[in-house]
Amino acid sequence: MAFALARSASLLGIHGEPVDIEVHVGAGLPGFTIVGQPDESCRESRDRVRAALLSSALPWPNRRVTINLSMRSTVKRGGSGLDLAIAVGLLVVQEVIPQETVDRFGFLAELGLDGSLRSVPGLVPLVAAIDDRRVVVAESAHSSVSVVSGDRVVGARSLLHVVESLRDAESWSVPRLEGSVEAPQNDVDLSDVRGQLAARRALEIAAAGAHHLLLVGPPGAGKSMLARRMPSIMPPLDAEQSLQSTIIHSAAHVSMPNGGGVSQAPFRAPHHSVSLTAMVGGGTSSLRPGEISLATNGVLFLDELGEFAPSVLDALRQPLEEGVVRVARARHSVELPARFLLVAATNPCPCGEGTPGVCVCDDRMRMRYFRRFSGPLLDRFDLRVAVTRPDVGDLLDTAPAESSNEVAKRVARARETSLKRNGVTNSSLSGELLDRFAPLSVSATQLLRTHLERGALSGRGFHRIRRVARTIADLDDAPKVVDEEHVAAALALRVQLQPAVRQW
Repeated sequence: MAFALARSASLLGIHGEPVDIEVHVGAGLPGFTIVGQPDESCRESRDRVRAALLSSALPWPNRRVTINLSMRSTVKRGGSGLDLAIAVGLLVVQEVIPQETVDRFGFLAELGLDGSLRSVPGLVPLVAAIDDRRVVVAESAHSSVSVVSGDRVVGARSLLHVVESLRDAESWSVPRLEGSVEAPQNDVDLSDVRGQLAARRALEIAAAGAHHLLLVGPPGAGKSMLARRMPSIMPPLDAEQSLQSTIIHSAAHVSMPNGGGVSQAPFRAPHHSVSLTAMVGGGTSSLRPGEISLATNGVLFLDELGEFAPSVLDALRQPLEEGVVRVARARHSVELPARFLLVAATNPCPCGEGTPGVCVCDDRMRMRYFRRFSGPLLDRFDLRVAVTRPDVGDLLDTAPAESSNEVAKRVARARETSLKRNGVTNSSLSGELLDRFAPLSVSATQLLRTHLERGALSGRGFHRIRRVARTIADLDDAPKVVDEEHVAAALALRVQLQPAVRQW
């Protein structure tokens, strides 16, 4: 037999695409050629496959070998995950294993020089792309792919194991499914925070309504401590969110919790030196997801906001509005998920104090400092809260503060209420939906009218206040009408900042 066909997959962004490995062995000088736009790692497959076959005492064709990578799109094919499919195709051509058996399987694994099978990055979306047959992966990869594939995935220890199993299907290693998610555990708790009642309340509102939050305060006030506890009060991911986050983490080559799926809200906190590519994605031929995609369904925390490059911060504006980021390169482009909760922390001024009599910054220094933040970006924070250093009494108080578990129950109840009523979180309500699901009482309308007439609120700010007020009403079990007290609380959490930043 001079021709064989084996199925594998290639990765672009967070999506896998099936690749048919066509193998032809014919007359001519011995050689090995891969065509079909292979990338560098795929061109290296020749040496890995040859060594694996010979190490496993399997034949290597001493003839002219041509491998064609066939798929619908025109993107570069590649990845070391094609190794196993190429090896299987060569064995079919040499009649070591039958073609009709191979047609029932896909193959995704890198070959070691000793014939062992190794897992490859992005395995979850790659397996999902081969949805019409069972998929052979490295035995060590069972737990990371069973979350999306269940018993469609079988494992093998080595190339020789694959050959034996294709002859006898009973010898496959089948994963023992232990559920698609890890046990929910948090190593931080909101009870660790002393005082900070306004900031704690802002965290609760932000989690309940998916409102972006900016914390402004001096060093040591607890901004980072508060932000890192945000995931502990957010609801667990539902099945669809868990699958999406698991696929993103796999495509970005990020290890899974306990080797399984992602069930808790992800928390990403990139350093302020992060590049634009690392933040939005790209950087490789497969267009790897960036930090904003990894934070999807969770929290993106930007500590020391003023230290981030302005280009990086401005790149967040479109994803914050649309929930996706579009990464385009010369040959292809992808659309990556980017629906995250943004929490940021910054000092009130260059010296960090911001308190009259203590701060050593003049007006020019403050203006230059806050010029780093563009107005459109700042306007996307529904909640902007001042965080002060806790009192001595709060620090020395031994009484336990409210735990994350207690706050999470209120958050879950409020979010469930809003989703049943709106179909979306409160932060995503349009103007039309606000009029329908967040009607204002007469006194609440008058309060907002006063702020609008004074110029204290813009049109966009008006809608953001209404969304936050809707969330506060849900937390207060007032699902019908948004009252004056809810609007007043929303206004307080938007403008209660240090004097140095009141100009915002």
